[in-house]
Amino acid sequence: MSEFASLARPYVRAIFDIARGSGELGAFSDQLALIARIATDPAVRALDGNPRVTREHLAELVLDVAGEALSPKAQNLVRLLAHNRRLAAAGEIHAQYERLKAEAENVLEAEVETATELDDGQRQRIADALEAKVGRTVRLTLTTNPELLGGAVIRTGDWVYDGSVRGQLEKMTAALNA
Repeated sequence: MSEFASLARPYVRAIFDIARGSGELGAFSDQLALIARIATDPAVRALDGNPRVTREHLAELVLDVAGEALSPKAQNLVRLLAHNRRLAAAGEIHAQYERLKAEAENVLEAEVETATELDDGQRQRIADALEAKVGRTVRLTLTTNPELLGGAVIRTGDWVYDGSVRGQLEKMTAALNA
């Protein structure tokens, strides 16, 4: 968990409540992603801790870089984060917001790690199987890792399914050594 997790939580709750109340969950998601990209840039992070840079100047810098992409509510958030010296937590704020948004939209985020790239049919079969298991819409994030040798490792929150050849070999080795 990020060092900013507990700092981010109250901001996320307030942002999420505002976004849900105004029907802008998706718009806030995009704006938070932009704020996070800007605020976590090494040049901006260096300025965040610089005593010569006022909080107001830091907020205006972020707003200038964002241009017209931020709504007045998102602009106020930038000013609030800068004022409270919390811009560095923007990445964690965005990550926590995305988890709340997915939950509200009944979407499960699943990471699928495979030894080779999956074709569209394979992706769809995995998504369909997970949707049948959890009763929610599944959004897959795919990565490849040749060290798995074959099969897949699927992660959703606290649940992990290791169907990789490497994982199966490790289980057999452990069983034989027991």
